[in-house]
Amino acid sequence: MTTSEVGGVTLYSNWNIVQNVTKSPVHKTLIKAISAAGLVDELSASGPFTLFAPTDKAFAAIPKITGWLMNPANSATLAEVLKFHVVPGRLSASDLYKKIKAGGGTAVLTTIAGEDLKLTEVQGNIRIEGTQGSVGFITGNDVEQANGMIHVINGVLMPTLG
Repeated sequence: MTTSEVGGVTLYSNWNIVQNVTKSPVHKTLIKAISAAGLVDELSASGPFTLFAPTDKAFAAIPKITGWLMNPANSATLAEVLKFHVVPGRLSASDLYKKIKAGGGTAVLTTIAGEDLKLTEVQGNIRIEGTQGSVGFITGNDVEQANGMIHVINGVLMPTLG
């Protein structure tokens, strides 16, 4: 078992994604969203999955969208947005950098929502682009999980909605 620190709290590699996100002090909005979208069981399953996990600050930067998504009437759309932050497999930061290099400066990853994320390297950091101008940078990487990997990001990525 290995441990990682996120927001000053120790997370454990033998715990699943949901267990660790629940414990993370910087992912309170994310865990509420996972629950509201009905994704607890899916993200607790064996996977493996790589989750690009937006922080509370990332959600707070888009309060109108976050408020709309968290409305129970919009749970299907919320699930779509959250699934857009998850790709199949256990991808470390090293794996992501290798994919970016192999792609000539760009890596494209297909999410479990079926849409693509575009990854590039900007001044040594991994930038992730969604649709509608949404973007985030990995600010904490390689948080190992029993069922995958978490990379902390500073933006909320939006899929094509509708």
